[in-house]
Amino acid sequence: MIRKREPHNAKIGLMGGTFDPIHYGHLVSAEVARQQFALDRVIFVPAGVPPHKQEGKVTAARHRYLMTVMAVMSNPYFYVSSYEVDKKEPSYTIDTVRHFAQKAGGAGLYFITGADAIMDLLTWKDYEALLEACTFIAVSRPGYSLERLREILGRRCPQYLDKVHMLEIPALAISSTFIRERAALGKTIRYLTPDPVERYIKKEGLYLNRL
Repeated sequence: MIRKREPHNAKIGLMGGTFDPIHYGHLVSAEVARQQFALDRVIFVPAGVPPHKQEGKVTAARHRYLMTVMAVMSNPYFYVSSYEVDKKEPSYTIDTVRHFAQKAGGAGLYFITGADAIMDLLTWKDYEALLEACTFIAVSRPGYSLERLREILGRRCPQYLDKVHMLEIPALAISSTFIRERAALGKTIRYLTPDPVERYIKKEGLYLNRL
């Protein structure tokens, strides 16, 4: 994951999220970001206690962590960290980024997230410290624009305008919500998430009757 001695010019992607469950949209986003930004690897960081989610509405962290491990195991550039899952307190992005920055030495950090989530970036805890510590990759579907965020950034902290990059991925319409809704109704989720994840959801009875 984070090596003891990272090359000075190493570039590491961090992909945070609830991953409830992880699906092909997450994996495609991570792989395209890895290639386009020449990342040495991407570390998936499932949230432990997401501060923005209602209590009781999120699947137990151990399930989400295991599903993420199953989903990425076939890609030699993908890793999973239990850093947030192991914490008892809410998971904030700034704490996670600082943790990996300390571990990675001089390696560059790239935080991969959805363009919809990054539109709220200026409401995140210690957002200026975040923009100082890492570069953001905002994943979107064609036609989505970050101009509103860039306009606000330009007014508040123009020095960070080059720290947010758009990554457009065609035909990215899968969502965890959609998968949960189908699973709750007993409908097939095959080809929406990797086979091991689909089997795990069925085996554990995750999402049943959760509409």
